[in-house]
Amino acid sequence: MKLFFRSLTAVLLLFVLTSVSAQEKGPVQFSYAQERLNAGEVQLKTTLLIPPGVKLYALQQSEDDVLFSSIVYDSASQRYVSGKPAANQSASKENDPTLQADVQYYTDSVTWLQTIKAKASDSFLLKGTINYMYKKGDQYIPVEEDLKVFVLPTKEAVASTNTGAADSEETEATRSLWWIFFTAFAGGLLALLTPCVYAMIPVTVSFFTKRSKTKAEGIRNALIYSASIVFIFTLLGFLITVIFGPAALNLLATNWIANMVFFAIFLVFAFSFLGAFEITLPSSWGNKADTKAGMGSFAGIFFMALTLVIVSFSCTGPIIGNLLVLAAKGSYWGPLTGMFGFSTALALPFALFAFFPSKLNVLGKSGGWLNGVKVTLGFLELALALKFLSNADLSQGWRILDREIFISLWIVIFMLLGVYLLGKIKFSHDDELPKNDFGIPYLTVTRFMLALTAFGFAVYMIPGLWGAPLKGISAFVPPMGTQDFVVGAGNKTTAGTSSTAGESELPHPVKYYEQMRIFEPEVVTKYGMVTYFDYEEALAVARKVKRPLMLDFTGINCVNCRKMEGQVWSDPEVMKRLKEDFVIASLYVDVHRVDLQPGDQYYSEALGKQVETVGDRSTDIQVSKFNANSQPFYFFLDGNEEKLAPNGYGYDPDIKKFIQLLDGVKEAYNKKAK
Repeated sequence: MKLFFRSLTAVLLLFVLTSVSAQEKGPVQFSYAQERLNAGEVQLKTTLLIPPGVKLYALQQSEDDVLFSSIVYDSASQRYVSGKPAANQSASKENDPTLQADVQYYTDSVTWLQTIKAKASDSFLLKGTINYMYKKGDQYIPVEEDLKVFVLPTKEAVASTNTGAADSEETEATRSLWWIFFTAFAGGLLALLTPCVYAMIPVTVSFFTKRSKTKAEGIRNALIYSASIVFIFTLLGFLITVIFGPAALNLLATNWIANMVFFAIFLVFAFSFLGAFEITLPSSWGNKADTKAGMGSFAGIFFMALTLVIVSFSCTGPIIGNLLVLAAKGSYWGPLTGMFGFSTALALPFALFAFFPSKLNVLGKSGGWLNGVKVTLGFLELALALKFLSNADLSQGWRILDREIFISLWIVIFMLLGVYLLGKIKFSHDDELPKNDFGIPYLTVTRFMLALTAFGFAVYMIPGLWGAPLKGISAFVPPMGTQDFVVGAGNKTTAGTSSTAGESELPHPVKYYEQMRIFEPEVVTKYGMVTYFDYEEALAVARKVKRPLMLDFTGINCVNCRKMEGQVWSDPEVMKRLKEDFVIASLYVDVHRVDLQPGDQYYSEALGKQVETVGDRSTDIQVSKFNANSQPFYFFLDGNEEKLAPNGYGYDPDIKKFIQLLDGVKEAYNKKAK
């Protein structure tokens, strides 16, 4: 009976104290460390520093304890925990006069030891709460602190179980810098095929056409331009990553303010090409150039190179992302060499192309066709400017350029381009069409074919107003989720799939769905595929339905992600497998206007900052769990969060290869399930 009253007194005391002070941050300071015990276990060390005058009550040892501290792990972390936590030293004991019960406490510092089940190659987040009670003076105060600790792989394991997304810094240190250079050089050549790099070629053509009057000047400008690209890519990208972390450059490429700046730049170029004004350096710069070795010329060329570097990050990220992660982790020479090789390859074609600007000038003097080229480029720049405005629109949720509005504007632009090429619209610097022997204006075959292409492209886009996929430009147009009306969206069937597969078998996504649904691709909005926007929710569903989990690291402004969704995911055979055999989590790394729920926010050691948004959380998962920071990238896990495809799968729109990957993952999952 005496024990009962002591317990009742303690419960009432805790209830009163919790109601008034449980939300206050306690005076105890925490620090964490981990030590590998063996091949399958890690010891988590939680050190608590106790200020003077404070008694911290010990971990609960028995049910008879009245005042005690405890650690409670969440459901996702409990499978990693082995046994109960224990202290590294004995606690002091005394009889508490208020409770008339024996209590155990610490007054200086103590380390709690917890055995965690983790292989050498494992990497995961351990989450829970630390509930501790302390006494200061005559006050008993309970505190609840969040426990969020990354259990990281050992250095040896990182080197031996390379994910393919990014080599560990130990592995990089042992590899030849020449091998890194040539690998990155090949990546730079591939980057030339991305839409953002191609978009800068017209700007380069116009720039050097205007500035280069002689062959020698053209060669000099070309060398300055290519050297500027190499310099900016190698040093600026490397330094930003080292200072701000692996996500910094991706944030720049997807930042809405940066995209608005790009929109303004391309708009200015478009108006200039259309003849509204000429972009020239101030005359005073030209005078200074005579006495200061062409300072103005260098500044203009350097600015053009800087524009290329910044704009191209949104497309080249999948190739250079791995180098950025390595740079953030302290492996300096490997990423520096890689960035140098990458930028050299990227700059080489621009240099070769710009070596002959004088010939373009000679051609321009032979007639007015050169101005026609510039005006055509102006229309293209105008269309590309809308792409950057769309990026900012999606990022901020303004809903100014939803899919049908964007497509409508592009249709108008390319229709007008076709009319212009037919000679029906004139701009300020245009000449009359050439005349034949009878004095009648005529179209050249080249101009006619360009007009035919422009009209054909405009007609191709028209069905997109009613929800056609437009696979040819899927990387540019906003996602299908922004379109108000899609023909056939109610049927949600397609060749190779059934009307019941996918949506009826999987629970409807809940977390962040209302804010994120506008980013859903066509395979979701029209054909019934189910995708989740939260890692934990998707993992829980995958365990429930016993399917492998596919993590789709993506971005709302990732053009290559849209190409994968529009050209690969929409293939009937791919779609059938994704709908019937997988649970998909689309983790957007650039969504920073959707906040995490307060209980889901935490500090990321990998990013070096507080994780507060959906984009931060997705980036942290990709960097900390998979040592990668490029999109699109796909990783596959079983219910125990073990990888089913060690190397994952980056950007590669080869449908057959992707099908082979999915079949291999399913086979690996079934073997583990037996």
